[in-house]
Amino acid sequence: MQYSALLGFYLGDGHISRAPRYYRLRITCDQSMPGIIRDVVDCIGAVRPSGKIFLSSHPGAVDVISNWQHWPCLFPQHGPGRKQERPIALEDWQRRVVADHQAHFLRGPFHSDGCRVTNSTCKVIAGAPKRYEYPRWQFVNASADIRALCCWALDLAGVAWRQSNPRVISVSRREAVAALDALIGLKS
Repeated sequence: MQYSALLGFYLGDGHISRAPRYYRLRITCDQSMPGIIRDVVDCIGAVRPSGKIFLSSHPGAVDVISNWQHWPCLFPQHGPGRKQERPIALEDWQRRVVADHQAHFLRGPFHSDGCRVTNSTCKVIAGAPKRYEYPRWQFVNASADIRALCCWALDLAGVAWRQSNPRVISVSRREAVAALDALIGLKS
Protein backbone atom coordinates (compact mmCIF):
# COMPACT_ATOMS: atom_id res chain seq x y z
CA MET A 1 0.00 0.00 0.00
CA GLN A 2 2.79 2.49 0.86
CA TYR A 3 4.67 1.35 -2.24
CA SER A 4 1.67 2.29 -4.37
CA ALA A 5 1.69 5.83 -2.92
CA LEU A 6 5.47 6.09 -3.32
CA LEU A 7 5.16 5.02 -6.96
CA GLY A 8 2.63 7.82 -7.47
CA PHE A 9 4.93 10.37 -5.81
CA TYR A 10 7.89 9.13 -7.88
CA LEU A 11 5.94 9.46 -11.12
CA GLY A 12 4.80 12.94 -10.06
CA ASP A 13 7.86 14.72 -8.67
CA GLY A 14 10.44 11.96 -8.21
CA HIS A 15 13.84 11.29 -9.71
CA ILE A 16 16.47 8.57 -9.38
CA SER A 17 20.12 9.36 -9.98
CA ARG A 18 23.26 7.22 -9.91
CA ALA A 19 25.99 7.74 -7.32
CA PRO A 20 29.19 5.66 -7.24
CA ARG A 21 27.88 3.01 -4.78
CA TYR A 22 24.10 3.48 -4.76
CA TYR A 23 21.12 5.12 -6.40
CA ARG A 24 19.50 8.21 -4.94
CA LEU A 25 15.73 8.57 -4.85
CA ARG A 26 14.73 12.22 -4.61
CA ILE A 27 11.13 13.39 -4.34
CA THR A 28 10.64 17.13 -4.41
CA CYS A 29 7.81 18.52 -2.26
CA ASP A 30 6.32 21.97 -1.82
CA GLN A 31 7.82 23.48 1.33
CA SER A 32 4.41 24.86 2.37
CA MET A 33 2.92 21.32 2.55
CA PRO A 34 4.45 19.66 5.65
CA GLY A 35 1.79 16.92 5.65
CA ILE A 36 2.84 15.80 2.18
CA ILE A 37 6.52 15.89 3.16
CA ARG A 38 5.70 13.64 6.16
CA ASP A 39 3.66 11.36 3.88
CA VAL A 40 6.60 10.91 1.48
CA VAL A 41 8.98 10.29 4.42
CA ASP A 42 6.55 7.69 5.82
CA CYS A 43 6.17 5.98 2.43
CA ILE A 44 9.93 5.71 1.93
CA GLY A 45 10.33 4.48 5.52
CA ALA A 46 7.70 1.78 4.99
CA VAL A 47 9.23 0.62 1.70
CA ARG A 48 12.80 0.66 3.04
CA PRO A 49 12.59 0.49 6.85
CA SER A 50 16.33 0.21 7.48
CA GLY A 51 17.31 3.15 5.28
CA LYS A 52 18.11 6.69 6.27
CA ILE A 53 15.99 9.51 4.91
CA PHE A 54 17.40 12.98 4.38
CA LEU A 55 15.62 16.28 3.87
CA SER A 56 17.26 18.96 1.75
CA SER A 57 15.66 22.41 1.64
CA HIS A 58 15.97 24.94 -1.13
CA PRO A 59 13.79 27.98 -1.91
CA GLY A 60 10.15 26.90 -1.88
CA ALA A 61 10.85 23.16 -1.84
CA VAL A 62 12.07 20.26 0.25
CA ASP A 63 13.71 17.20 -1.31
CA VAL A 64 13.06 13.92 0.48
CA ILE A 65 16.09 11.75 -0.29
CA SER A 66 16.95 8.11 0.26
CA ASN A 67 20.03 6.25 -0.99
CA TRP A 68 19.83 2.57 -1.88
CA GLN A 69 21.28 0.22 -4.46
CA HIS A 70 17.85 -1.24 -5.29
CA TRP A 71 15.70 1.80 -6.13
CA PRO A 72 15.78 0.94 -9.86
CA CYS A 73 14.44 -2.53 -9.01
CA LEU A 74 11.39 -0.95 -7.37
CA PHE A 75 11.06 1.75 -10.03
CA PRO A 76 12.03 0.16 -13.35
CA GLN A 77 10.66 3.30 -15.04
CA HIS A 78 13.97 4.93 -14.13
CA GLY A 79 16.05 5.82 -17.15
CA PRO A 80 18.05 8.57 -18.78
CA GLY A 81 16.37 11.85 -19.57
CA ARG A 82 13.12 13.40 -18.46
CA LYS A 83 10.14 11.15 -17.75
CA GLN A 84 8.01 13.02 -20.31
CA GLU A 85 10.60 12.27 -23.01
CA ARG A 86 10.66 8.48 -22.58
CA PRO A 87 8.01 5.79 -22.38
CA ILE A 88 6.63 5.16 -18.90
CA ALA A 89 4.85 1.84 -18.41
CA LEU A 90 4.18 -0.19 -15.29
CA GLU A 91 5.43 -3.73 -14.94
CA ASP A 92 2.71 -6.36 -14.42
CA TRP A 93 3.52 -6.61 -10.71
CA GLN A 94 3.24 -2.82 -10.36
CA ARG A 95 -0.12 -2.81 -12.16
CA ARG A 96 -1.41 -5.40 -9.67
CA VAL A 97 -0.22 -3.28 -6.73
CA VAL A 98 -1.89 -0.14 -8.12
CA ALA A 99 -5.08 -2.06 -8.94
CA ASP A 100 -5.21 -3.29 -5.33
CA HIS A 101 -4.33 0.13 -3.85
CA GLN A 102 -5.50 2.74 -6.34
CA ALA A 103 -6.38 5.29 -3.63
CA HIS A 104 -2.81 5.25 -2.34
CA PHE A 105 -1.41 5.50 -5.86
CA LEU A 106 -3.67 8.47 -6.68
CA ARG A 107 -2.46 10.31 -3.59
CA GLY A 108 1.00 10.52 -5.17
CA PRO A 109 0.22 12.32 -8.43
CA PHE A 110 -2.54 14.54 -7.02
CA HIS A 111 -0.50 15.57 -3.97
CA SER A 112 2.69 16.14 -5.98
CA ASP A 113 1.60 17.47 -9.39
CA GLY A 114 -1.99 18.25 -8.53
CA CYS A 115 -4.06 20.93 -6.91
CA ARG A 116 -7.52 21.33 -5.43
CA VAL A 117 -9.05 24.65 -6.39
CA THR A 118 -12.37 26.41 -6.23
CA ASN A 119 -13.68 27.27 -9.67
CA SER A 120 -16.39 29.83 -10.21
CA THR A 121 -18.76 30.71 -13.00
CA CYS A 122 -21.53 33.21 -13.55
CA LYS A 123 -24.88 32.38 -15.13
CA VAL A 124 -27.79 34.64 -15.83
CA ILE A 125 -30.84 33.33 -13.97
CA ALA A 126 -34.14 35.19 -14.36
CA GLY A 127 -32.29 38.16 -15.83
CA ALA A 128 -29.81 38.47 -12.95
CA PRO A 129 -26.24 37.17 -12.81
CA LYS A 130 -25.70 34.40 -10.29
CA ARG A 131 -22.23 33.23 -9.23
CA TYR A 132 -21.56 29.52 -8.65
CA GLU A 133 -18.47 28.11 -6.97
CA TYR A 134 -17.43 24.47 -6.97
CA PRO A 135 -14.31 22.48 -6.00
CA ARG A 136 -12.13 20.78 -8.57
CA TRP A 137 -9.02 18.60 -8.51
CA GLN A 138 -6.50 18.97 -11.33
CA PHE A 139 -3.45 16.85 -12.14
CA VAL A 140 -0.88 18.42 -14.45
CA ASN A 141 1.95 16.41 -16.02
CA ALA A 142 3.89 16.69 -19.28
CA SER A 143 4.05 12.89 -19.74
CA ALA A 144 1.11 11.41 -21.65
CA ASP A 145 2.02 8.01 -20.19
CA ILE A 146 1.88 9.28 -16.60
CA ARG A 147 -1.41 11.07 -17.26
CA ALA A 148 -2.79 7.83 -18.72
CA LEU A 149 -1.74 5.90 -15.58
CA CYS A 150 -3.48 8.49 -13.42
CA CYS A 151 -6.65 8.19 -15.54
CA TRP A 152 -6.48 4.39 -15.36
CA ALA A 153 -6.30 4.53 -11.55
CA LEU A 154 -9.18 7.05 -11.45
CA ASP A 155 -11.24 4.63 -13.58
CA LEU A 156 -10.39 1.76 -11.22
CA ALA A 157 -11.54 3.88 -8.28
CA GLY A 158 -14.75 4.89 -10.07
CA VAL A 159 -13.87 8.61 -10.10
CA ALA A 160 -15.12 10.54 -13.14
CA TRP A 161 -12.50 12.69 -14.87
CA ARG A 162 -11.90 14.56 -18.10
CA GLN A 163 -8.89 15.95 -19.90
CA SER A 164 -9.36 19.72 -19.76
CA ASN A 165 -6.28 20.51 -21.88
CA PRO A 166 -3.37 18.49 -23.29
CA ARG A 167 -1.52 18.36 -19.94
CA VAL A 168 -4.35 18.59 -17.41
CA ILE A 169 -6.66 15.91 -16.00
CA SER A 170 -9.64 17.41 -14.13
CA VAL A 171 -11.99 15.91 -11.58
CA SER A 172 -14.79 18.43 -11.29
CA ARG A 173 -18.16 16.72 -10.83
CA ARG A 174 -19.36 17.26 -7.28
CA GLU A 175 -19.64 13.54 -6.47
CA ALA A 176 -16.27 12.78 -8.12
CA VAL A 177 -14.50 15.51 -6.14
CA ALA A 178 -16.07 14.19 -2.92
CA ALA A 179 -14.97 10.65 -3.82
CA LEU A 180 -11.39 11.76 -4.57
CA ASP A 181 -11.32 13.82 -1.35
CA ALA A 182 -12.33 10.68 0.57
CA LEU A 183 -9.74 8.52 -1.23
CA ILE A 184 -6.67 10.76 -1.01
CA GLY A 185 -7.45 13.47 1.53
CA LEU A 186 -6.76 17.15 1.13
CA LYS A 187 -3.28 18.52 0.53
CA SER A 188 -1.63 19.78 3.71
